[in-house]
Amino acid sequence: MAELNESLQERYSRQIRLPAFGKAVQQKLVDARVLIIGMGGLGSPASLYLASAGVGHLVLSDFDRVELSNLQRQIVHREESIGEPKAISARQTLVSVNSSIRVTAIDWQLDDNELEEQIAAADVVLDCSDNFETRFQVNASCFRHKTPLVSGAAIRMEGQLASFDPNRDTSPCYHCLYGDESGFAETCALEGVLSPVVGVIGTLQALEAVKLITGVGETLVGKLLLFDALGGGFREMRLPKDPGCSVCSY
Repeated sequence: MAELNESLQERYSRQIRLPAFGKAVQQKLVDARVLIIGMGGLGSPASLYLASAGVGHLVLSDFDRVELSNLQRQIVHREESIGEPKAISARQTLVSVNSSIRVTAIDWQLDDNELEEQIAAADVVLDCSDNFETRFQVNASCFRHKTPLVSGAAIRMEGQLASFDPNRDTSPCYHCLYGDESGFAETCALEGVLSPVVGVIGTLQALEAVKLITGVGETLVGKLLLFDALGGGFREMRLPKDPGCSVCSY
């Protein structure tokens, strides 16, 4: 674990000055390990803000490569990164933003055992993927290992965000929200997405991760936050635990 030395105290001084933070809370971020699954439109802003905020170890999982069409919204990548694995490209950017943190890039598709190991080792998982199969798999693993999960999604001009904490008996899970709707297959490639929309949701995912790690503030556990970019507003809905859920009700 890195010590919050004089240099790091200066780097994070604007956070440390917050009444709810201080050095002890900042140290929690420095000591934390966050797994980010997907280094696309959501994972890009989320990772940049977590790196800037001082999360000590970021683990990036993505086996895709950077394409020209990604650059419209995937702000962690650069033109010179086209053709590179996204995890490697993102690592290079994040280390340039904050050389005091550790960034691990996983540029291959994790098998089931590897995914379980990475989720078990994380303090918080950010699901920034773009498909239901991955989301359901990550959710189930997080609840097996009691690892808090922040799930975000964005498409067209709308987005949504929810946090799940298996350590709370009352927390729902992603399966409570969608059941078995694994056939739902809308994607940004087919439907399109406005670039700042993924920025809003990804940034809020980073904020939720900070709150889950530090215990500062109120998280979105038990709630679903909906963002309407056209109307410029947010709507918060209660998300109850499904007593019949096959993942979190046992």
